[in-house]
Amino acid sequence: MTPDFEAQLRAVSLRVTRPRLAVLAALRDHPHVDTETVISLVRADLPAVSHQAVYDVLRALTNAGLVRRIEPAGATARYETRVGDNHHHVVCRSCGAIADVDCVVGHSPCLTASNDHGFAVDEAEVVFWGTCPDCAAEHTAHEPPVGRK
Repeated sequence: MTPDFEAQLRAVSLRVTRPRLAVLAALRDHPHVDTETVISLVRADLPAVSHQAVYDVLRALTNAGLVRRIEPAGATARYETRVGDNHHHVVCRSCGAIADVDCVVGHSPCLTASNDHGFAVDEAEVVFWGTCPDCAAEHTAHEPPVGRK
C-alpha cells in the first residue's frame, strides 16, 4: 500500500517521506489511536523518529485532509485515515474504545441544521457514548448472581 500512500501525498502537494508513510500506515492499521500510540507504532519501523517529527506529520496530514483528528469530549485527540465521508463515532465511557458509525447513504440529514445561522455547513460531528461489548461483559461478570449480595 506504500505506492497508494505516495500517490495520496503527492496529490496534496506533500513530499513523500518515510515518517509520513509510516504514520499513514500506522493509522491505516490502527484507527482511532492517540499521538503517543502513533509515535510508538512509527518507532517500531523508524526508531530514530522524534516526537516532534510525528506531531508535525500528523498536523501536515490533517491540514492536507489525509487524516482526520477526532476529539471526543474529555478524551485525548485521536487520528484516523477515514476521511471525506462524514461518518461518526461511538465511544465507550469505560475504556475509551472508539468505533466508526456510518451516516446514512446518500443525503446526509445530519448536515441539515435546524438553524445554520448562515453557515455553509460541510461537516457534522456526532458522537455516540455508551459501553462497549467487552466492558459490558466484564461488568456483568462482576455482578453478584440474582438473589445474592
